[in-house]
Amino acid sequence: MNELPQATPPKTMPFGAEAFQKNHHTEIRWLGNSGILLNSRGYCMMVDPVLEGFDLPLLIEMPIKTDEVQHLDSILITHSDNDHFSIPTLRKLLPLTTALHAPKYVAGLVKEKMMFEALGHDIHASFEEGPLKITLTPADHLWQNESKKYDRLFKLDDFCGFWIETPDGTLWIPGDSKLLPSHLEMPEPNAILFDFSDNEWHIGLDNAIKLANTYPNSALLLSHWGTVDAPHMNVFNGNPADLLDRVDNPERIQIMAAGESFILEK
Repeated sequence: MNELPQATPPKTMPFGAEAFQKNHHTEIRWLGNSGILLNSRGYCMMVDPVLEGFDLPLLIEMPIKTDEVQHLDSILITHSDNDHFSIPTLRKLLPLTTALHAPKYVAGLVKEKMMFEALGHDIHASFEEGPLKITLTPADHLWQNESKKYDRLFKLDDFCGFWIETPDGTLWIPGDSKLLPSHLEMPEPNAILFDFSDNEWHIGLDNAIKLANTYPNSALLLSHWGTVDAPHMNVFNGNPADLLDRVDNPERIQIMAAGESFILEK
């Protein structure tokens, strides 16, 4: 591990088959970085799962191995960066599911690289999966256009967030994004998967706090932090302590262990 200080989450809480069983509520388990497992009354969905194939050393143990996942009803992917779109992980998860939803560009990559007919959507489009209604929300994460690594011009509709309505409340995943005006004009969600990376292509710390205080009753499930050993990279090394004195109602900040369960409530 790098000797520079970097905030870390509580010790990983491994889970297994019990996390995929039918229940009478909606629970969210953080998978590390920006990934979650959502189980809503037995309907199981992963969002941006990266369970293997990291290109940086890790600070945490993964809460479940890819080979231990028994089934998924669907998968959601916000964009094509490899800390959200993990080809090694998806190659093992896709045989366990019948649906992967993503922006159209990402859906095309899934078909090209993994021969799986993913479902591509426009921003603001809505669809239903089991008891869930899901809407793609806008995101601005166009850092690729300033890199010589890519030979295409990326567009805003290659990236998204997800607004997920469950029988037990609403979860909003803004995705990797600069703060957009529309982000401050949403209905108040019951919970936000909350990126607070102080990075120019992410929301930035000050704007993350602005977003949090726009929705003062939303639970904040911290994400995009405490997973990879990269203290020199501000995109990965957020510190929850920077939020505590600036976020209204700081008791709603959820500093979760990987694998820990959060119960979503209206």
